[in-house]
Amino acid sequence: MALKKTFPRLIFWLWTLLLSGLGLVVLLFFLISQGLFGKLPEVAELENPKNNLATEIISSDGVVLGKYYYENRIPVQFKDLSPHLVTALVATEDERFYQHSGIDFRSLGRAVLNFGSAGGGSTITQQLAKMLFTQKPAPNIVDRIVQKLKEWLIAVQLERRYTKEEIIAMYFNRFDFLHQAVGISSAAKIYFNTTPDKLTLDQAASLVGMAKNPSLYNPHGETHKNNVERRDVVFYQMERNGYITAAQKDSLYKVVTELRFEKEDHNQGLATYFRERLRQDMNTWCSENDYNLYTDGLKIHVTLDSRMQKYAELAMKKHLRQHQAKFFAHWKNMEPWGDQKQIIEDEVKKSARYKIMKKDGASDSEIKKAFATKVKMKVFSWDNDRMEKDTVLSPLDSIKYYQYFLQCGFLSLDPHTGEIKAWVGGINHKYFKYDHVNINATRQVGSTFKPFVYTMAVDNGYSPCFEAPNERVVFEDYENWSPKNADNKYGGTMQLRKALALSVNSITAYLMKQLGPNGPLNVIQLARKMGIKNELQAYPSICLGTMDLSVYEMIGAFGTFANKGTHVTPFYISKIEDKNGTVLYSAVPESEQAMSEQTAYVMLKMMERATFGTAARLRYKYNLTNPIACKTGTTQNQSDGWFIGITPNLVSGGWVGNEHRAVHFRTLGLGSGSEMSMPIWAYYMQNVYADSSINLTQGPFDSPNKALSIDIECKDADATDSDQSDPLFGDRNIFD
Repeated sequence: MALKKTFPRLIFWLWTLLLSGLGLVVLLFFLISQGLFGKLPEVAELENPKNNLATEIISSDGVVLGKYYYENRIPVQFKDLSPHLVTALVATEDERFYQHSGIDFRSLGRAVLNFGSAGGGSTITQQLAKMLFTQKPAPNIVDRIVQKLKEWLIAVQLERRYTKEEIIAMYFNRFDFLHQAVGISSAAKIYFNTTPDKLTLDQAASLVGMAKNPSLYNPHGETHKNNVERRDVVFYQMERNGYITAAQKDSLYKVVTELRFEKEDHNQGLATYFRERLRQDMNTWCSENDYNLYTDGLKIHVTLDSRMQKYAELAMKKHLRQHQAKFFAHWKNMEPWGDQKQIIEDEVKKSARYKIMKKDGASDSEIKKAFATKVKMKVFSWDNDRMEKDTVLSPLDSIKYYQYFLQCGFLSLDPHTGEIKAWVGGINHKYFKYDHVNINATRQVGSTFKPFVYTMAVDNGYSPCFEAPNERVVFEDYENWSPKNADNKYGGTMQLRKALALSVNSITAYLMKQLGPNGPLNVIQLARKMGIKNELQAYPSICLGTMDLSVYEMIGAFGTFANKGTHVTPFYISKIEDKNGTVLYSAVPESEQAMSEQTAYVMLKMMERATFGTAARLRYKYNLTNPIACKTGTTQNQSDGWFIGITPNLVSGGWVGNEHRAVHFRTLGLGSGSEMSMPIWAYYMQNVYADSSINLTQGPFDSPNKALSIDIECKDADATDSDQSDPLFGDRNIFD
């Protein structure tokens, strides 16, 4: 009897408890939705979640050269995802993803009954809500409950506003796979060197397996074994949900997923020096145009060609690895800076170690002791492909070690459009930050400036066939300045075309004097029209290239010859787009007529002769038989070696030398422009020509539309002078 009375009362209280609980949940949802426990995202935020998107640098041939970012995230659409990614994610993280509306009550109930041991019950949409809006962990149990309820509310709202496919794409775009791989696009590239649409089933399972805990189940490093085990769980779930067969699952268990991990780094990849130059320019542009370079997902389309950039870097490495070995051997058991100890002292004071110790109040003796104490370190080295090695050196010895290295600046451009195609600012951006291409990175140009003087001479009616006296010239008004020839040989006369090919100082000085007292100023005015911006002083010595100019200026100026006398200002940004593809900036090339078409053509024909003079090895050693106009350059004491080569649709070249001019080869045989710099150009052009996809012509230079009024054939000249072969230049040692 008592039992009969108690049972209805028990039922009543159970229902009361249940309804009260439901009412409490409803009340909590209502209070949360009203913002009592903190602000929920606005509708606009739900429809346009804020993501930090990386800015991409895209080459002219469609290759991503690098990125700028706070988070390395490049968004992709659902159609760009491998189907394996989608099925693996749904099977593992949310089996009923396509049936629920944000909350899977069945999974939730199972999680509650099993106290979380059978999974947390969070749907893909809830996980996305957490990633988007509730990332900070709650400090206590009450806050965690409120946070979970918020995620439910946000998940339901996300399901109302987005399709299932969009939610999956957002999930993959938002997830942080660690190692700077934020989002599936970066993860596919960093872990497997591929794109999301090309991920194989085992690769997709490996990445999806990280969803449980990207740190614990990471395929890179000591957690690799954990990732393999988790990957196999993904296979099991895919078979359980009908996405693969049992036989496929068993077969996949045996697959070894090959990791091709390469962490993205601003010191790695192609065009590292260029990317830093571009970053500085883009920071200025972004501040002026109200964009954030690191979060707004801009697309910077640049003129560099990834293939040509690769060949330029390979050419630099190939030559300087060889030539550096010669430099070490040349100075074996000696210090190349000799008695100029101040070089090392200055480098010590510029080091971070010295500045920190000084700031901390260390005495000079303490600093000296620290710099003399050997420590373990990594240093740059040409000895392996990593270009670094582990060693034990004192900080002082490491500073001395780095002063031995030859540096390089190399640039390649299309002279007709002004588009820069390759930019090599140095030998290794990790260890040597200074960019030797930058317009502010100036070095003495030497004989590479002589074509400017010859151009003025041609403009004043001189023919390549003109016979000039090979005698020392004296400039009385300039303290009797009288330049010498490199070989100290004089006598007789020499055609201008031969004198330029052999880079004879006395003939260049003769032309400068013939141009009159305003000659230096006129040469400067010509150089300005050809794109030279740095300081030039109106002295006769300008004819021998005594000024300091940049690789950027010189290559751009030589482009004028190949473009029929019109200088096109070099540029490297073709356009900038926002994240939606809207064009924000388009380049408009600037040009100026610097010389006549005839003068430009005559200069090209004269500089072609250098391939039988100072650049003769281009023919017999590097087997480059196409038309090439070029100029070598070597400065005093072999401190700077230059080479610039012109072909009909590509002008390239640059400089090689040490950071300090006091550090150099002691002989022309090793330190000339033809030895230091020309091989880089040769290796580069060999690869560029060999790549049929670049489609670079090897034909002759275009002749002017009008007949020439200047004789370039030299028909009345001596037979050996008219024959373009080695006998033209006799047995002279040609190094300039």
